[in-house]
Amino acid sequence: MTEPSSEPPPIADGLEHRLDPRVIPLQRITGGLTVAAFALASLGVLAIVLTVGDDIPTAVRRLLPVAWLVLVATASVVAYRWPSHHYPYTSYLVDEHGIEIRKGVYWRAVINVPRSRVQHIDVSQGPLDRRYGLGTLVLYTAGTDHARVALDGLEHGLALGIREHLLPSGADDAV
Repeated sequence: MTEPSSEPPPIADGLEHRLDPRVIPLQRITGGLTVAAFALASLGVLAIVLTVGDDIPTAVRRLLPVAWLVLVATASVVAYRWPSHHYPYTSYLVDEHGIEIRKGVYWRAVINVPRSRVQHIDVSQGPLDRRYGLGTLVLYTAGTDHARVALDGLEHGLALGIREHLLPSGADDAV
């Protein structure tokens, strides 16, 4: 009888993985905060326009608040629904050669970053990321196209493990 292994699965398993599902509520909160900031700023502009714009026709004066309300409501719905719609279209694969990131709902992109091209890797966490235990893996490579590749929505410990795996090792990594 074999004992179950307490070791985590290997980082470079060559399998396609989805982001951590906790990224959906995190992105909903971020989207909600963005919509709220936009709503407040645009409400201020609307108030100024309606206060100062004496030459605006009455029909337009009545239509502007309705248009603002429709715009904010639409943005709120999109901010809530987009993360769950986007989630299935983002994945990553780590193997001994590097990392491949697939993302995009309408315009899809496949980004391959070989280990040999990686110059620097960061793992970052904002306050909301920390609350959800998530982090963003940021890879920096030589060149101009995709010189900075970010993959957010990873469990923080996993992001650190991927970073350790992708960092160059050995005595020849000095500049």
